Amino acid sequence: MDIYQIPKIKHTQSGNFFLLSGPCAIEGEEMALRIAEKIVTITNKLEIPYVFKGSFKKANRSRIDSFTGIGDEKALKILRKVSETFDIPTVTDIHTNEDAEMASQYVDILQIPAFLVRQTDLVAAAARTGKTVNLKKGQFMSPESMKHAVQKVLDCNNEKVMITDRGTMFGYQDMIVDFRGIPTMKKYASTVLDVTHSLQQPNQTEGVTGGRPDMIETIAKAGIAVGVDGIFIETHFDPANAKSDGANMLHLDYFENLMTKLVAIRKTVNSF
Repeated sequence: MDIYQIPKIKHTQSGNFFLLSGPCAIEGEEMALRIAEKIVTITNKLEIPYVFKGSFKKANRSRIDSFTGIGDEKALKILRKVSETFDIPTVTDIHTNEDAEMASQYVDILQIPAFLVRQTDLVAAAARTGKTVNLKKGQFMSPESMKHAVQKVLDCNNEKVMITDRGTMFGYQDMIVDFRGIPTMKKYASTVLDVTHSLQQPNQTEGVTGGRPDMIETIAKAGIAVGVDGIFIETHFDPANAKSDGANMLHLDYFENLMTKLVAIRKTVNSF
């Protein structure tokens, strides 16, 4: 699948990686537009093809009292407004077959969460909408096993599929990125590295997920160096007070500096 075939995506001739980025969850219209505007300014300057990311709801919470969303339709309408305001494509997670049909009316890419990527009915429901499907590699899966997840999309007569690696869990509360898996998965579909979720530390004290935002630049640089097609980074202007996954998000103030470095690395890689 050629990511550059997605409607509204720009800078397709730049030779850069493409970017999926935004807040973990849609908390409101003002915050979504604020984050999108900042990233659009940076990606236009650096000529990075960009897709805005935001979850319209968070179904995979550690605790029952955790933030799950502001309302499905309300959040999806905000994603549509972001797309229309900045003329950019959008991506959101889905968790049920019904989500696939509903969300497909508002966004360009349907994302299958890592812990649901083996759910055949869900993957097929996403594929049958005709939208691009982003398959997050399960923390419990090998790179080679993602071939079968991709094939499920193809078997539904949809060739618009990509893979996102978000690390592999070798222990109970941490994940490791095995960069050997990137070239393997690129054989099956365009491959993205989810930098921020790879640095999650799930189920810490009090059932709140932790993270290592200090390692975001290291993992992102390594991903570009080994040839990922795209980078996935969650960001927020106030991570400490974000309603979801603030512990592993990149502060928006640091975004341009990191993107500038990654573009430079990509240019070097492309020169060989």
